Amino acid sequence: MGTLLLNPIAFSIGGLNVHWYGLILGSAALVGLLLAIWEGKRFNLPQDFFMDLLLLGVPSAIIGARIYYVAFMWDDYKNNLIDIFKIWNGGIAIYGALIGAIICAVLFTRRRGYSFWRIADICAPSLIAGQLIGRWGNFVNQEAYGGPTTEGFLRDYLHLPNFIVNQMNVEGVYHHPTFLYESVWNLVGLVILFILRRQKFLRAGELFFSYFIWYSIGRFFIEALRTDSLAFQGASWLAGLIDGMWAPMTWLGFEQGYLAPSYGNVRISQLLAIFFVIAAVAMIIVRRRTISGLPHYADPIVSTRTKEIEGLSSASAQEPSDLPAKETATSRSADKIDAPEEPEAHEDPKGPESK
Repeated sequence: MGTLLLNPIAFSIGGLNVHWYGLILGSAALVGLLLAIWEGKRFNLPQDFFMDLLLLGVPSAIIGARIYYVAFMWDDYKNNLIDIFKIWNGGIAIYGALIGAIICAVLFTRRRGYSFWRIADICAPSLIAGQLIGRWGNFVNQEAYGGPTTEGFLRDYLHLPNFIVNQMNVEGVYHHPTFLYESVWNLVGLVILFILRRQKFLRAGELFFSYFIWYSIGRFFIEALRTDSLAFQGASWLAGLIDGMWAPMTWLGFEQGYLAPSYGNVRISQLLAIFFVIAAVAMIIVRRRTISGLPHYADPIVSTRTKEIEGLSSASAQEPSDLPAKETATSRSADKIDAPEEPEAHEDPKGPESK
């Protein structure tokens, strides 16, 4: 990194430094939570549900993101394992975060009795909103930037403000602000998701798949601009195919960022982006064709646990209604047993003394 114009440390409490990176990620998580709660009210989902999901999902996402990054950069960590835990120095991968968060959400929603796809739909805008905010943490840290460019390209072609242009000057060389490209792409995606979820044709799970399609398309083109991509050595035809798919970016004046040959020739995030787009489109088609009665997005969301509780409550409510009848029958039987016998009709009412 070069000389930072922005201090990555927001403030200090005693010997503890609070970084802007952490504050920005915290803000991203909070905005995502508020968006989920807001939409959850439409389906009468409790706020506590989303708060619990966030408390479990964020650590799961961080762990997943770190494991993903370390797995592909193992040579840098195998001799100094303590560095694995220093996430404040950077080194997390968004796809790893998504994998960690999804695994947590699947387990959590199943435990609460909700359909994962219905909850994933509600959380899709939260995910993309969190990403568009979180990328500004990379800006403050002066990391995850793209390849070299010119000051004129940033100022005159893109018309970026000074504080962004200056921060993209790394050791005297200007770089593409890939954090900004992705943040803007995600902002547009957020608006699209807001519009889609009000459409009557949308089925359960499809807003979540739409998020993956939109994000992955943008990530495919933006990833090639970066100089810190995780990569592997793939077949030459695969590398050529990906480069050919990225070629339209050159028409807009962009060039791919340098990728060290020791890393490989195929960027992992680009390959995953292609996979996620294909998989998401396939899932939408297959689920519509194979699942009968696939609920729409706007259909009510009910927990199976809630149904079980309501069933038990109904059963309990019916038992007391039978109780008075049983008690009345029993009382009548008791009264009949304890009551004195009435004189028979043929006896003389004056009794023995009258004789």
